[in-house]
Amino acid sequence: MGHVRAIRTIQRGGSRFYIHPDKPEIKHPGVTSVVGMLPKPFLTFWAAKMTAELAVDSLPFVAQMAERDRQGAVDYLKGASRRYTKVRADVGSRAHDLFERMIRGERVGRVHPDLEPYRAQFAEFLEAVNPHLERAEDVAWSDAHEYAGSFDAVLTVWLDDDGNPTPDRSGAPHLLMVDWKTSRDTYPDVALQMSAYAHADRIIAPDGTAEPMPDFDGAAVLHITPESWAFKPVRIDDTVFTYFLALRKVFNWDREESKTVLGRAIAKNGERLITGTQRRAK
Repeated sequence: MGHVRAIRTIQRGGSRFYIHPDKPEIKHPGVTSVVGMLPKPFLTFWAAKMTAELAVDSLPFVAQMAERDRQGAVDYLKGASRRYTKVRADVGSRAHDLFERMIRGERVGRVHPDLEPYRAQFAEFLEAVNPHLERAEDVAWSDAHEYAGSFDAVLTVWLDDDGNPTPDRSGAPHLLMVDWKTSRDTYPDVALQMSAYAHADRIIAPDGTAEPMPDFDGAAVLHITPESWAFKPVRIDDTVFTYFLALRKVFNWDREESKTVLGRAIAKNGERLITGTQRRAK
């Protein structure tokens, strides 16, 4: 185990970058920013639907606003999806904090009513699976592929021969990379995210201590909604990881290389072409 400085992060161009603990001039993109290179065409239709629903559901209010401030009304409708995303992100962040406190064994008393359903579902998960926490909210750092990211948890879970949890811990122990999700559903790109964490070179704790990334027996995502929870295995093998590395290259293209490929115009509208004969005549 070695000791380095704690990891700092910055936001740049809409992406999170992790600053190298010993060489601040080196900044690696975050795992979620790299996975964000995946195309998401459905978001266009979702955002349009959110705006349309808000307009229809608040027609009198929007009409009154538009009479006084047309641009304000436009901005209000345009921001529908962004505001929804922020609310969901805030709830998710608070839920993640609650999950970490609970799995660390901290006594949790009354929580905000918005979080109570998540607390109850997570408590059920802890009772049904009875995992042991190894690490939580540390940074996975890759020197080889130049990325970093903060993962939710590394757990030991005891499973029987059919892969089902044995809460009495009578089964075989399995070391798992685990992610908590509070979204409406779980999506395939969680495999890209978790394979990146598991294939990183080292783990860096908040106090700066670092150690090699362990070998995992697998990965799982805990999907929690106010109504239910589900613990699902996730593939993080070499094949999945190669797709993440492809996105890592796409990130370089998007943020760096793409800005170098177009040169200055050598001819454009409004400029008269000068021939070689004209140049020699001068």
